[in-house]
Amino acid sequence: MSYRNAARALLLLFIGPLLLGLAGCSRLHHQAAANFVYVTAKQTYLRDRIAAVSTRTATVTNGQRLQILQSGRKTYQVKTDKGEIGWIKEAEVVPGQIAADFDALKTAHAADTVVATAVVRDEVSMHTAPGRETSKLYLLQEGDKLKLLQRATLAKSTLPIAAPKKIKPAAPPAVAPTPPAAVPVPPAAAPDAPPPVMEDWWLVRDAQGRTGWIYSHMMDVDSPDALTRYAENQRVVSAAVLTTVYDPDADAADKNIPVYVVAYAPYKAGLPYDFDQVRVFTWNRTKHRYETAYRERNMEGFLPLVTTTQPVSTITDIKLSASLGTEPLPVFKYKVLAADAGPIFVDPVTGIPKPGNLIEKDFRLEGNYVRRVLLPGQSSSTPQAHPDPEPDKKAAKTAKKKR
Repeated sequence: MSYRNAARALLLLFIGPLLLGLAGCSRLHHQAAANFVYVTAKQTYLRDRIAAVSTRTATVTNGQRLQILQSGRKTYQVKTDKGEIGWIKEAEVVPGQIAADFDALKTAHAADTVVATAVVRDEVSMHTAPGRETSKLYLLQEGDKLKLLQRATLAKSTLPIAAPKKIKPAAPPAVAPTPPAAVPVPPAAAPDAPPPVMEDWWLVRDAQGRTGWIYSHMMDVDSPDALTRYAENQRVVSAAVLTTVYDPDADAADKNIPVYVVAYAPYKAGLPYDFDQVRVFTWNRTKHRYETAYRERNMEGFLPLVTTTQPVSTITDIKLSASLGTEPLPVFKYKVLAADAGPIFVDPVTGIPKPGNLIEKDFRLEGNYVRRVLLPGQSSSTPQAHPDPEPDKKAAKTAKKKR
């Protein structure tokens, strides 16, 4: 072997392992994670350049994910999942962390009870938390159906909406979503200051399963048009069908007329309770109209308004069960605040009411008669809280006798 070949062999012997080690390190080294933004506009376009005259390269819609390639002055060059590339304005997108916050909200409330249903009144954005200054992403359209999960009430903020932070393409995305930012707490008001203007917000789930907070004035709770005349200047909070009554002479296409239980509340935001009145409307087959079979007013009630049925065979009163036939009986229930619960605490940060001791009230519809069903250990005389002072019946009776 020549001297030159021997030198090459020795060089490979010493340098070869080092090169292999470096190659292995390069394979183990992870590439920088892609950074994404999400479209907040209803629909917009990607363009081939940042100029007064440009060409559209792609159409993107609300909630669509885009990968950042580079950033410019209040713009980003992005790529869609289909590989389309173009520039988009910074104001038309939000960081990927906000989408992660919505995913975390969806997971946290996946098992929540649906307390009512509603319809979107006008185009509105979903927020990660109640409040106008909180982050938003998804757009809901007029007529979209919603499931209501939770209500929050808080003072209308006068703070300016913060501008979105500049996104740095080199920064990797967060490993796990962070909790939504806390709603700013306004400073304490002076003793003689007027009460703050309150707003109600609802945590909702749309038909696509997306979960977020929306302003209550941008939606309407589902309620039957036939009962609008009976609202008495109150708004419907929840309405449910208990059963149906067949009336062949009814002025309706469907002769099976629904019997409703409805919860009402005043047209006032900021109430610590959900409703203050419940009514049951049965159908009079002789007069072909709705009539009130049950009403409870001046209470501090909380959703959900639950409906179910009870088999007649479970009724222990033999005479009563014999008179009710064999069909299951409609049952509804709701909860009210007990008199000894004290004032309802409303979390100043989340705006969610946290009531104390609640009383469950169960009722059964027997024909056109509503009967309360006491649970084990319950008493019908247990006092409950009232938003307005109850009239003194004894004093009224005494005054009537004096006349």
